[in-house]
This record gives sequence, structure tokens and C-alpha cells, in this order.
Amino acid sequence: MFWYLRREGEKPTCIKRCLDDQNVSKFTCKHKTHSSTLEISNVQKTESGVYYCAYIDSSYLIFGNGSALIVGDSYTNSSWVMLLVPFPHDSQVTETANLACVIHGVSSPVHISWSVSGELQEQGLTRSLKAKDGSLMLINHISVPMDTWTSGKNFTCEVKFNSSGTSVKKSTRYPAAPASDCSHYIVPLAAVAGLLLLVVSLSLIWTLCPSTLGLKPRISAPPVSEENQGGILYAHLDFDSRNHNKSTMQRPARGKHLKP
Repeated sequence: MFWYLRREGEKPTCIKRCLDDQNVSKFTCKHKTHSSTLEISNVQKTESGVYYCAYIDSSYLIFGNGSALIVGDSYTNSSWVMLLVPFPHDSQVTETANLACVIHGVSSPVHISWSVSGELQEQGLTRSLKAKDGSLMLINHISVPMDTWTSGKNFTCEVKFNSSGTSVKKSTRYPAAPASDCSHYIVPLAAVAGLLLLVVSLSLIWTLCPSTLGLKPRISAPPVSEENQGGILYAHLDFDSRNHNKSTMQRPARGKHLKP
């Protein structure tokens, strides 16, 4: 058995060979029938990282999934957690959905776990970026089937910055696309709008140009009464039956332009 340590931004290094463990040292291998445990004495914050066990099989090293060790508190004043989710229209062209949990401004590794409606998922793949000030930004992402993502379940990313403090949880779910739900209203609304426009046009023709329809006007248009209220010019058209001479001529209604 071998034990490797991978610190953020560094390559994995072999820290312990369990072939000969008679000498007591900082790292000690504890063997059982089907397991091997690494014990670390006088642990320091610089020893935070992901520890991998490995064994040789046909001249190849077979690695485990790794265990994250957090010593102290990884939280800093610039730490924050954010979720990245697929764009809603991506469901039309892809079969899987990729969700990412971004942890910014930490001093050492953190523990990240995913759950879907309360059920824990497999650990996602973590990538790290190191800033000039030495802080880390971690990106942990998972891939789920598209039908699982669009089912409306809650996807939660939980981040633990230390072993004893409270965790930070960020949850999301597939956003409904309201545009697709309204598509079947477009045709009826267009028909109603066209009918309304036709009625308004006929009303204007009936009011302003009745002679073109072969009808005699029943009402003459009086002068426009005007009233100024608070800097806005309002014009009120009051049509009454003042055709004393019973003539068939019509006076068009005229008014000034409205000024804001």
C-alpha cells in the first residue's frame, strides 16, 4: 500500500510506503483484513489536502477515490459560494446537465457534497485555481441526466469549511420556461387584435366619412372645447344634434395637437 497527498495546485506526492512500517514516524499505516488506514500525528494546517491510497496490480498503481483532510478553517473574508446551472434552452440539444458549485477565496481544501431532493450523490470532480494572493477557487461539478434536471427536483451543494462549523448550502432547481407555455395563445391574440383593428377602422369611417358609405350624417361636429389642466392640454369632443338647418353637409371635428 502507498499513500499520496495532493495539495491544491500541486501534483500528488507519495508520503508513505506501508511495506515496512516498523519505524514510528509522522505517518503510520494501520492494516486490517480488507482495509488500510493512515494515521497522522501532530497534524498541521499545511497538511490539509486530499489523501489517496494506492496499491500495485500488475505493475500498475490503482488509486482510491481520495479523502479530504481539512485542518483548521478554510474560510476567509473573501469566501463565497455560487451555483452554476445550465441555460434552460440547453435541454433541447443535450442529454446531460452539468451543474457546478464554485467556492471562491479559501485558504485550503473544503468538503463538498451534492444532494438531489435530500438524497446524497456521488462526489463531483473538483478543479482548483490559485490566485496571486495564495487563495484558492474551487470548482466542483456533477453531471446528471437531463430528465433528472428538468424533473423539478432540488439540487443542493453543501460546503464545509472546517470539521466543526456550520456548512453553507446553495440550492437550485430547473427554471420553468414561461415563453413556451404562452405559445398557444399567440394565434387567438392575433385574431382578436385584427378584429379590434377592423372595428376601430369601421368606426372612424362611420364617424368621419359617412357619405362614402351612402349615409346621411345625423350629427354635426361642433367646435372643440379645450381645457388646460396642469400643463397638459386636454381636448374633449362633444357631439350634439345642433343641425338646425337640416342640411346634409358635415363639418369635420378639428382640434389642436396635444402637447405633453
